[in-house]
Amino acid sequence: MQTGAQADEANPATEAPDSAASTDNTATAKTNTDATADITVDEQVVFDQDGIRITIKELDTEDSFFGPALKVLVENGSSENITVQVRNVSINDIVVESTFSCDVASGKMANDEIMFMSSSLEAANVEIIKNFEFCFHIFDSESWETIIDSQPIIVETSADPAYIQDVDDSGTVVLDQDGIKLVVKNLDVTGSYWGADLYVYVENNSQNDITIQTRDVSVNGFMVDPIFSCDVPMGKKAFDSISFMQSDLEDNAITDITTLELSFHVFDSNNWNTILDTEATVIEF
Repeated sequence: MQTGAQADEANPATEAPDSAASTDNTATAKTNTDATADITVDEQVVFDQDGIRITIKELDTEDSFFGPALKVLVENGSSENITVQVRNVSINDIVVESTFSCDVASGKMANDEIMFMSSSLEAANVEIIKNFEFCFHIFDSESWETIIDSQPIIVETSADPAYIQDVDDSGTVVLDQDGIKLVVKNLDVTGSYWGADLYVYVENNSQNDITIQTRDVSVNGFMVDPIFSCDVPMGKKAFDSISFMQSDLEDNAITDITTLELSFHVFDSNNWNTILDTEATVIEF
């Protein structure tokens, strides 16, 4: 794989609302990625503010269809009907996909679970979960007005505190600037759900939560519009893919991807201010 080097600019995509004390109760579970050891998570109150109380009850992987799940109890003592979701989700400092959206009427309680996609854990080679980290995004269920965005919440497991997550950052570095690093790893044209996937690794050592998107993308000289928008909180890492639609490839009679040209637009995830726009990069396969 070879790369070469034009700057571009664009607008970020919009996003709709999404996605302590402790007791002696514990739960034992094995991750869906065949972890080398069972782990436990203490039952614990992780959020208690303005009449809203959220308790982590247990960690479950045996009965969760999509991947490991933290079971939670949400108690709504506020005067509003609320929806609770999670943001900036990571395991072992690696961004992972999750699903959680819990509606709780005023004065009521709800049991739910934060599910973490096993496919994300496998892509990042996460076999032992040392910790979970996320923020709660709580909004009015009727008006969608934000009520609270919590500070980062870390849930430690019983894994060895000295355990260090292995991170495969091998590949072709196409961006390494201002604490932001992007590595192109490999192209998959046979196993992709969409048409073709270019796998990338992103490391954010800047002082901002960032979003990275692509701009001015062409395949074999033909302009295409791939799917890619990667959110990486500061201090975190992410494994993601730039997905090319089969229809775009067929419309341009592309049966074999030999040359890819693209640039990257990086902006602050919180205020959408541009951080940097890269020069165009040419990648040959």
